[in-house]
Amino acid sequence: MMCGAPKPATDADENVQAICDKVRSEIEEKAGQKFGEYKALKVMTQVVAGTNYFVKIHTGNDECAHARIFHPLPGQGEPSLHSVQLKKTREEELAYF
Repeated sequence: MMCGAPKPATDADENVQAICDKVRSEIEEKAGQKFGEYKALKVMTQVVAGTNYFVKIHTGNDECAHARIFHPLPGQGEPSLHSVQLKKTREEELAYF
């Protein structure tokens, strides 16, 4: 697996949802609200000294959040929220940020 460039977006699975669930409260805090819905839809990954996950998360109605979550190597800690972009639409492409 090559380090550096993110892989193209694919459908999120239950493993990605579990990673997103670990940072949900941080994303809700940044948004200033609790989400009625919170479902990972798409994901891009980037291998670094761990993995960056760029995830499109449906947060209700037609809104999504794009979250950048760092998942360290095994034994190096828990996933952490790097940054989040709020008020995205379902149609907006997931991109590196």
